[in-house]
Amino acid sequence: MAAEGGGKEINEIKTQFTTREGVYKLLTHSEYSRPNRVPFNSQGSNPVKVSFVNVNDQSGNGDRICFNVGRELYFYIYKGVRKAADLSKPIDKRIYKGTQPTCHDFNHLTATAESVSLLVGFSAGQVQLIDPIKKETSKLFNEEVSRDKSKKKKRKKKQKSREKKVEMEITLELASNRLIDKSRVTCVKWVPGSESLFLVTHSSGNMYLYNMEHTCGTTAPHYLLLKQGENYSVHTCKSKSTRNPLLKWTVGEGALNEFSFSPDGKFLACVSQDGFLRVFNFDAVELQGTMKSYFGGLLCVCWSPDGKYIVTGGEDDLVTVWSFVDCRVIARGHGHKSWVSVVAFDHYTTSVEDADPMEFSGSDEDFQDQIHFGRDRANSSQSRLSKRNSTDSRPVQVTYRFGSVGQDTQLCLWDLTEDILFPHLPLSRTRTHTNVMNATSPPAGADVAAGGGVGGGIESISPSTNGTNTPGNPLPTPLPRSNSLPHSAAMTANSKSSVMDNTIATGVSKFATLSIHDRKERHHEKDHKWNHSMGHISSKSSDKLNMLTKTKTDPAKTLGTLLCPRMEDIPLLEPLICKKIAHERLTVLIFLEDCIVTACQEGFICTWARPGKVGLSSQNQASSPSGTVV
Repeated sequence: MAAEGGGKEINEIKTQFTTREGVYKLLTHSEYSRPNRVPFNSQGSNPVKVSFVNVNDQSGNGDRICFNVGRELYFYIYKGVRKAADLSKPIDKRIYKGTQPTCHDFNHLTATAESVSLLVGFSAGQVQLIDPIKKETSKLFNEEVSRDKSKKKKRKKKQKSREKKVEMEITLELASNRLIDKSRVTCVKWVPGSESLFLVTHSSGNMYLYNMEHTCGTTAPHYLLLKQGENYSVHTCKSKSTRNPLLKWTVGEGALNEFSFSPDGKFLACVSQDGFLRVFNFDAVELQGTMKSYFGGLLCVCWSPDGKYIVTGGEDDLVTVWSFVDCRVIARGHGHKSWVSVVAFDHYTTSVEDADPMEFSGSDEDFQDQIHFGRDRANSSQSRLSKRNSTDSRPVQVTYRFGSVGQDTQLCLWDLTEDILFPHLPLSRTRTHTNVMNATSPPAGADVAAGGGVGGGIESISPSTNGTNTPGNPLPTPLPRSNSLPHSAAMTANSKSSVMDNTIATGVSKFATLSIHDRKERHHEKDHKWNHSMGHISSKSSDKLNMLTKTKTDPAKTLGTLLCPRMEDIPLLEPLICKKIAHERLTVLIFLEDCIVTACQEGFICTWARPGKVGLSSQNQASSPSGTVV
C-alpha cells in the first residue's frame, strides 16, 4: 500500500496520491457544491449523487453535471480540469418539499444543447422526468395524476413571476399518494439504447420497468405472473390498455440497493440487502448467476469494460470480484475500514499490452513515461481483450483498474492482474479461454447459483488443484494476501457456458419496441401477448406468490461454497492506494478521461486531475481568483 509522507498524521486528508501512472492532484478551484460552499449537515439526508452528460455543445464545453444535496438539486456546466467552477450561475436549481432526491440519470441518446432528459428518484417513491435546460417538468411517475396536474399549475405561476431572474429556483411539493410503490427509490437508470424505457428500484425490494410515453393510471395496478425463479418473480401489469409499470420484478429480501447494465446492455446485475448479487438476462427475464457477500448487504455493483467481470461492495467492508463467464468469485479486496458505498471500473486506465510483461523498478514517478492512458486505450480495450480467445494472436497482458470509496472516507484503487485472472497459465503464453464443466457439478442454470441451502449439494463440493471436484478432498491451503501472487487453487468447478438463450418469445425488448400505434391496434385482442406463457392469476394469488418467492437463505449454508468462498480459499487483493480524502462518508466515484470525480456527504464534488492533465488546469485556476479553497 502506498504511503504519503511518513511524518504526516494518518488521519490527514490527502490532496494528492501517486500510482504507476504518476501523481493525481486535487483541484480545489474545480470543486462543485452549493453556491454558499457551506458544508451540508448530512444527518438524516440521502446520499449525494452525481450524474454527467455531454450535450455536444459547439463551444467545446459540452459537459454538464447534476448533483443532489439534501432536498436541493443542481445542474451546472462542468468545466473539469480546464477552468475554475463558477457556482454563482447554475443552469437550474430545484428545491423539493416533503421529499428528497435520492438518485438521477441522464438519457445520453437524446441529449442536445437545447434539451436533456433527466430522471430523478425521490425518498417518497416518486420518479420525475425533467429538462433542466428548458427548466421544464415533463412527467411524474408513481403519483396520482389529478393531483399532479394541480401542482403543475402552481409551478407555472411561480415560474412566470421569476422569469427575470438568472438563477431560477423551482419549489415543488409532491403529493403523498403513491399508487405503485411507496418506498424510497434506490436507483434509476435509462435502459441502454432506449429513448423511452427506464428501470427503477425501491427499498421495498421491487424493481419496475417504465415507458415515459405511457401513464401510470389513476388506480393501483394489478399484476399477472410472467416468470418465477429462485428468490425472484416477474409480473406484468394487468390492464385493458398499456400502462406503467410494464413489468414488476420482486428480487430477494430487503432493499434492492443498486443495479447496473452490462456494457452490451443484455444483462442486468442487481445487489440487494440480503447480500446477494443476481445477474439476469434482461430481455429473456432469466436468472444467469448469483453470488453471496461474505456477510451483510451488498450496496454497489459495476461491470468491467468487456463485461467479463463484476465487482461488488457492501457491508462486509470488502470489494468482491466475480467472473460472469465462470459464475464464481475470483478475488476479494480488503482495504476499507467501513462499508463500501461505490465501486467503478476505470475504462481509461484498464490496459491491454501486446508485448511481454514489463519489469519496472524505481519510484512511482519513473513510471509516468512508460504508462499511457486515455480515450484511445479505453475505446480499444474491449476489442483487444477479445484477442485472448484466439490461439494465433500475439501474447497480451491485461490489467483491469477499478476503484472504490466508502463510509470510512477513503478512496482505494485496485489492479486486477493476470496472475489473479489466469492463475494456472504462464504469463508469456497466449491463452485460450475454456470453460470446464465437471461431471459431478450441476448443469448450468440449476439452483446452485440461486441458493446455497437448497439440496445441500453445494456443501460437498471442494475445489482441488487439478480442476475436479471430489467430495472428500480437503480445502486448499490458505492463499497469500497479495495483489501480485498467483492463485493456488483451481475454482473451475461449476463453470458456466457463456452462450445465452435469447430466443424466448417473451423478451422484454420485443414488448418494449412496440410503438404506441401497434399497441393500440393490438388492444382489441382478448389475450395479452404474454398470456401464452402464464395463467390468469388474480391479484390475491399474485400476492401469495410474492410471499413464496422471498424465502430465507441461511448464510451458514452458503459460506464455503461457490456462492460464498471462505477468505482463505481465494486471493485477497491489497489496494494500490488507500487514502482518506474527505471529512464525511464518500458517496460518488466516477472515472472521466482527464480526471476522477468524488463526492462526500457534505455536498462537495471534487475533481482529481490525472497525471499530465494538471498543467492546463493550474494555469486557468491561477487566473481565476473567484475560486475558494474549502
